[in-house]
Amino acid sequence: MAHSIAIIGASGYTGAELIRLIATHPNMHITALAANSKAGLPMAQVFPNLRHLDLPDLVTWEQIDYASIDLCFCALPHKTSQDVISKLPRDLKIVDLSADFRLRDPDAYAKWYGNPHTASDVQAEAVYGLTEFNRSEIAKARVVAGTGCNAATGQYILRPLIEAGVIDLDDIILDLKCAVSGAGRSLKENLLHAELSEGYNAYAVGGTHRHLGEFDQELSQIAGREVKIQFTPHLVPANRGILATAYLKGDAEKIGAALMAAYEQEPFIQVLPFGETPSTHHVRGSNFCHIGWTADRIEGRTIVVAGLDNLTKGSSGQALQNANLMLGEEETAGLMLVPCFP
Repeated sequence: MAHSIAIIGASGYTGAELIRLIATHPNMHITALAANSKAGLPMAQVFPNLRHLDLPDLVTWEQIDYASIDLCFCALPHKTSQDVISKLPRDLKIVDLSADFRLRDPDAYAKWYGNPHTASDVQAEAVYGLTEFNRSEIAKARVVAGTGCNAATGQYILRPLIEAGVIDLDDIILDLKCAVSGAGRSLKENLLHAELSEGYNAYAVGGTHRHLGEFDQELSQIAGREVKIQFTPHLVPANRGILATAYLKGDAEKIGAALMAAYEQEPFIQVLPFGETPSTHHVRGSNFCHIGWTADRIEGRTIVVAGLDNLTKGSSGQALQNANLMLGEEETAGLMLVPCFP
């Protein structure tokens, strides 16, 4: 029997990506699609690439009959998401793709996102949705908070290494390149083609990027002490993909062994042979993450590189992976799409 699914925020990139993935799922049926700014429109008009699918027209989120919904994905911007989710039925299973429920400390949320949290009761019950590390909690959760795409990519490198105790916690540098779809679909001057193409730039330099709140929270919890990483993101003129390069103090052989041990049974995380580095081309449109590692020329230092698709494994694919656990489905259902190359 198919599960009835609703998507709030279906007119954005992550909403459309959810639809693309769920279309291949054997046991999920999209019952309702909401996008208040485009309510009344058919999805084919908003995303012509979805024209072949039999989808309901867009409505406002208030018009959905939630009594008939088994699980709701919420793909709204932060702040808007908490306002909407706080008004949804208390027995409804929810996977949120925004930043609103990622941080457990309300003061940390206010620090990184610039406004107080208004749904602290939901925040208190939300489970952090990095699937590979929180499976048992996610399976029992009512609300799961999807991670930031940058935060997920960096954590796939760093979490196993911190847990194994094979790197210097006070010497972690993360250099990250992110495609433009990570900024969402809304109109922004700096994302115009003439402004963005033929170059790329660093942003949120000096430790101001909001995903650092997740790094601080998660890495410090694993280490049992405060961990602060150096992190600089860069916006690149590509549609999809994140490539994260970590510069670490630690033995390459031990680091490689820790990565392989952590991910040898994982369906979506693939550790590459020594010296081979990933490309975003090789994971595009998929729920896979590729991780490569090599020794640096400086003795005692190692470079680890991770690549994933920010819209899939970094957001909507991760959300579906979590929803599968919450609904008792096979974790890989709807997610074994082969990467699109070239």
